[in-house]
Order: sequence, then C-alpha cells, then structure tokens
Amino acid sequence: MAESRVAQLTGVHAVSALGRGADAQLTGVLAGAAAFAPVRRFDTAARRVTVAATLPDVGTLADELAAAIDAACAAAGLDRPRRAECALLLAVHGGPVASVLAGQLADHCGLGGRTRVYTSACVSASTAVADAAALIGRGDLDRVVVAAGYLVEPDQFALFDAGRALADDGAVRPFSAGRRGLLLGDGVAAVVLESRAVSRRSGVDPLATVVGWGRAGDAFHPCQPDPSGTGLAHAVSSALRWAGLPPQAVGYVNANATGTAQSDAAEAAALHRALGGHAARVPVSSTKSVHGHALEASGLLELVVTAYALRHGELPVNAGWLAPDEACPVTVVTDASRRSTATHALTLNAAFGGANTALLVGIP
Repeated sequence: MAESRVAQLTGVHAVSALGRGADAQLTGVLAGAAAFAPVRRFDTAARRVTVAATLPDVGTLADELAAAIDAACAAAGLDRPRRAECALLLAVHGGPVASVLAGQLADHCGLGGRTRVYTSACVSASTAVADAAALIGRGDLDRVVVAAGYLVEPDQFALFDAGRALADDGAVRPFSAGRRGLLLGDGVAAVVLESRAVSRRSGVDPLATVVGWGRAGDAFHPCQPDPSGTGLAHAVSSALRWAGLPPQAVGYVNANATGTAQSDAAEAAALHRALGGHAARVPVSSTKSVHGHALEASGLLELVVTAYALRHGELPVNAGWLAPDEACPVTVVTDASRRSTATHALTLNAAFGGANTALLVGIP
C-alpha cells in the first residue's frame, strides 16, 4: 500500500459512563475505577443483575451520535464544505431504522458522501473501521467518518440477563480466576479517518494510524467461541500482514475479553497462536472491565481508548482482577496502569456467530 494511502485518525470523540470526550475515557481506563452502578434508566426489579455502566444524563442515540460526529469533524478541522464528500459508516443495532438513521445523521452533519450501516453485533464498529481503512488504502475515498453507538436499554439488558451472561457479582474480571460474566455499558464514538496525503494538506496532527486489520470467522457455534482461538488468531495474523510487521512489534493488546469463562480462554489461545512466544510477554488488558460492553459500539470506543493510551505512553488497567487463571496464560496489566514506549497496539473484538476482528494501530 502506498504510504500516502494509509488511514490516519485525525479527529475523534467518545462518550461512555467514564465521561464525555476522549480525554475522559483515557483518564478512566488508566485509573481502573469501574463505572458500574445500579441502572436508573429503566426498571430492573425483575432482573437477576441490576447494574451497568451508564451515563446519568444522556440524550437519544441519534442526538448523541450527531454530537459525536460534529465533535470528531471539528477536531479534524472539517468545516461544512470539507464534509460534503465525506462518507459515513455507521455501526448500530440492526433493523431497517438503522439505514434511516444513517441518512438522517449524514444530512444533519453535512456528510454528503456514501453511507453504509453495520449491524454485525459486537464487531460492527471494528468492521466499519477496517472497511474505511481499506477504502482509503485502495484510493476509493480520501476521508471517512466512522460512528457507532449503543445506549443500555431494557431489551438487550433482559436478553443478556436471561442468558446468564451478565456478572452477578457486579464486576467484569477479564482473564481472571473467578470471572462471572460481562456487564453492559453506554458507548458512543465517532472518528475521522483520512489518507496521509489529505491529512498533511489539512495540517492536522493525526492521533494514530490504522496500519493493519483482519477479519475471520470461527464457524464453530452460534454463541461459543472456538476454544482453539483459530478464527481470532487468523484476524490478528492478517492485521500484522497488512502492516508488514512481526508479532514482536505489538506492544499492547486491548483484548475483547468480556469476563466470560469460555471467550477469555479462547482469546488467550488465539494470542498464543498468532503471536507465538511474544504472547507471553506483551501487556494485555480489557477496558471493558471499566467502561462495560458497548455491543455494536465497542470496537470504536476501544479503538479510541487504545490510540490515546499509546499516545500517552501508559497502558490501561485490567480492572476486577482476582487471581491468575491457568486457562488464560497472558501478561495482564493489573493493580495500576503501566508506563510504556510501545508504538503499536492491537484492539480485538469478537461477536456471537464466530465473527472476529483485529485492528492494529500505530503512532509516530
């Protein structure tokens, strides 16, 4: 790929229970203080679990997405005329209303290019980023806005609770012994991706570069991951091939790890398959342990957090840690954030049905 066609992050905005803005996300994940609290947004009296990571004051999903897109565009220095040819890739919950929402957001925010909607569950946003990077890399587009959103609501909450996927001890404990499941969280994010040639002309200092991406399927089970981690390992290996980098270049992994027994163990196996001996040394954490699982928006929220952590030179805490689990032989960042000089990091996501994504980001 020509160097000028590399996709750079030039504007970002993110919202979660940690606060509003990317800086609030970084502060929260470095502090490692989980944002889970009793849900006040709807009645949970009939539920087994009653906590999630929610913002106390939040608008509609459409309003939050519009505000995030406008903020990301402003950070990238995009006025209305420069947004006119900009594409919008939107990751949200499925249904025909999603396409309507994408059109409304594009009109409201002045994005006159193509729109595309991603509804592939927990890999929706990361798949959108991979597509945006590919479109820029091929020279099809110069600038793309990727936006994603999920606000904790009663239907999905009830579904996960009924399936006993939610942690009944009120904590998410990725890779840890005694982990009991995931917890949901609000997440809304938007990023502007531009080719290096375009970002240079605009004079905006990029936050990071998407240097590689990978997608692969397990074809194993409707809900359970392949215990061998083969699909996710393929995605990681593909991201490294795109970037032309060896496993040793990865200085941090923001794992998908949701705190469930099978998925965390499968992800650890995937890292060992893809990274070889380096998997035992690379620092790993899952920021879902702090901001919760934002479903369709997770991939974008975690990309923003990962890029900011790299730029800051400090790796997020894996909150909720109790003790090592022999099924998860990875080097977990526990107790406190860790200083780092890493220049490349992986952020991983997986979804029901065996979908897996890997995004590899780098900083100058």
